[in-house]
Amino acid sequence: MESGQHTIHKYLVQRSQQGDRQAQNELYKLYVKAMYNICRRMMGDEEEARDVLQDAFITAFSMINSLKSEVTFSAWIKRIVVNHCLNALKKRKLMTVAMEDHQDFEEEQEVDLDYSKYEARRVLEAIDQISEGCKTVLNLYLFEGYDHKEIGEILGITESASKAQYSKAKSKVRKILSIKDKVHERQA
Repeated sequence: MESGQHTIHKYLVQRSQQGDRQAQNELYKLYVKAMYNICRRMMGDEEEARDVLQDAFITAFSMINSLKSEVTFSAWIKRIVVNHCLNALKKRKLMTVAMEDHQDFEEEQEVDLDYSKYEARRVLEAIDQISEGCKTVLNLYLFEGYDHKEIGEILGITESASKAQYSKAKSKVRKILSIKDKVHERQA
């Protein structure tokens, strides 16, 4: 982070901690797009993502005095957003089912699929079509950078269940994308 940006960031956090609504609004503007993208990927629905995002920011600003270091605001708000998404998913009761309960699952061999040829929109649409459990693990691992041990702790599942859900999610996304490719080829 550039020195000037760091100074402005620190100032906004300090002012927000003092209850300055304008500073909170500026912090909101700085982070809303990135945090919305997390919500949208995890929730799979734009309206629900907006609701979760707003709740997360309300929580963040009501707890901003607990933030110890201004430098950690980005990681702190991201964690709040991810937790709000997970809580919303739990309320829908569509969380990950431990894979140990499903003996019929076999990990598929990696198929080389060139994801770079796909538009981000098409990949996100494919992710939206997979089960909530698979989508949650995929988002936490691929986009948010958690490892499988951390995901297991967050979701209350085993590390191997997280790995299995991730593998299953990748397989389903590949299948959806390849089906769409075949449909496009027939239409062309």
